[in-house]
Amino acid sequence: MTDLKTNEGLRILRNNYIGHLAFIAQNKPFTVPITYYFDSKDNSIISYSGNGHKIEAMRKNHFVSLQVDEVQSVHNWESVLVHGTFEELNGDDAKKKLHLFADGVKSIIHSKERKEVEFINEFSSKRYSGEHSIVYRINILEITGKRKET
Repeated sequence: MTDLKTNEGLRILRNNYIGHLAFIAQNKPFTVPITYYFDSKDNSIISYSGNGHKIEAMRKNHFVSLQVDEVQSVHNWESVLVHGTFEELNGDDAKKKLHLFADGVKSIIHSKERKEVEFINEFSSKRYSGEHSIVYRINILEITGKRKET
């Protein structure tokens, strides 16, 4: 196993849109899959969610991690771990970042999967009947990663 260089970790973040978000709630660690977009201009992760357990936990403890991997087999994989801080976005900033998120994820899906998607609900399971979505950013503090090749 070898360490990834920072630029290799950034490549993995840039080329994917599904990761595992880790946060602390009631003194216990939780990990959930999320759809995300890596915003290279802000060096941050953009995502959104409905108001609930995850958002409430991140509001109380802003320190989070995001793990993203590319696995070909048990003997051939790369994994990147981002440590950062949760920031809830509001107003125009939230609208702009949600638009960036949607366009970015659509572009990755088109590039990797050769599929055309038009709407967020085609690549995100979040369907909130009228519920207000929370747009958030993970401000990246540190990136580490590992690779295994045989």
